[in-house]
Amino acid sequence: MSIHTKSLAIAGALAAVLAAQVTPAAAQEAKEKCFGVAMAGKNDCAAGPGTTCAGSSKVDYQGNAWSLVPAGTCTTMELPEGRMGSLEALDRDMAG
Repeated sequence: MSIHTKSLAIAGALAAVLAAQVTPAAAQEAKEKCFGVAMAGKNDCAAGPGTTCAGSSKVDYQGNAWSLVPAGTCTTMELPEGRMGSLEALDRDMAG
C-alpha cells in the first residue's frame, strides 16, 4: 500500500470518527413530554393508573399517556376532533 493510499485511509477513518461523535449531539435536540398525543400502544412511558411504561396506553390520544416531542411543539400539534397536546396529564380519552 502506498503512502498516499495509507494517508487517505487514515484521513477517512478520522473523518468517520469525528462524524460519529457529532451526530449524537445533533440527534439530542430538546424534547418535552406531551400528553394526549400518542396512539394506543405507542406512548413513551407510564400512562397513568393501571399501566406500566412504554406502549401501555389503551386508546388513541389517551390523556394521561405521553410521548416525547420536539420542544415547543406539544401545544400546537394538530390532532383529530379539535384535541390538543398538553404539557400536563389530561382527563380525556381515558382507557375504560
